[in-house]
Amino acid sequence: MVVDARFDALKPLRSHLGLVLTPLYYVADLPVRAWDAAYLQLTSRADLISENERLRAEALLAKRKLQKLAALTEQNVRLRELLNSSELLDERVLVAELIGVDPNAFSQRILIDKGERDGVFLGQPVLDATGLMGQVVEVMPFTSRVLLITDVSHSLPVQVNRNGLRAIASGTGNSDWLELRHVSDTADIRVDDIVVSSGLGQRFPAGYPVGRVTHVNQDSSQPFAEVRVEPTAQLNRSRYLLLVFSPESAYGDVFPSLSLEPEQLPEAEAGETDSAAAQTQEQPQQQTEQPQPEEQGDAQ
Repeated sequence: MVVDARFDALKPLRSHLGLVLTPLYYVADLPVRAWDAAYLQLTSRADLISENERLRAEALLAKRKLQKLAALTEQNVRLRELLNSSELLDERVLVAELIGVDPNAFSQRILIDKGERDGVFLGQPVLDATGLMGQVVEVMPFTSRVLLITDVSHSLPVQVNRNGLRAIASGTGNSDWLELRHVSDTADIRVDDIVVSSGLGQRFPAGYPVGRVTHVNQDSSQPFAEVRVEPTAQLNRSRYLLLVFSPESAYGDVFPSLSLEPEQLPEAEAGETDSAAAQTQEQPQQQTEQPQPEEQGDAQ
């Protein structure tokens, strides 16, 4: 235990042990899989019809939101082009499934069914459907361990979505809340403010939701305010997760078939975007070619 805690000599042995124990994780998960299969077989036709209608309604709402998101994305691209900024690139993701939870009460870690063979790398961001969950801290051939954002040893740079206030969100060991460290007592932060990743640490992509402010205690006698944030990710309930491959990651090129591309816009809209960009680039040239007021008067 001392050698494992202070040195890296046993990491290869731990990796091989993880390879040997992988079948045990799947065997332990068989009852849940069997129950899901039996539930699907015993579900009545009426329940399936009602669930199908509900899913169709949710799909329509999701498509409506996606249309708005596509419009905002295109608008952001045009603004960045006007500012001569770098081109936006979409991250690729890989779907993973949770197969184990660390039983240690003082550690917030989970085990997923994707490993080195799938292109997973150390420090890779992990999300669920609602927010940021953590990062990969150990990679084995077929499985990986993920450190959740609520672990006491985890911190990440964030910002308040309302006003851009930057802070550090640190884990507390409790899966129900995070703590914002070193927030000034006079800072403009309120309950129900949304906290997102700032991307300043170059580990987590910017803009992903981290949590919602639930408690703010600003005491003038204290140098810093006490701010608690409730994670938006369902840390204790999510089963399917997303591993994010950032554009700079080499793994996205090595394992292109293992990552899922985000939904692309229709070709017509893409053509409109290219034409808008071309018009933006041609506009300065057209302005320089217009005659001056004196020349216009002479021409008249």
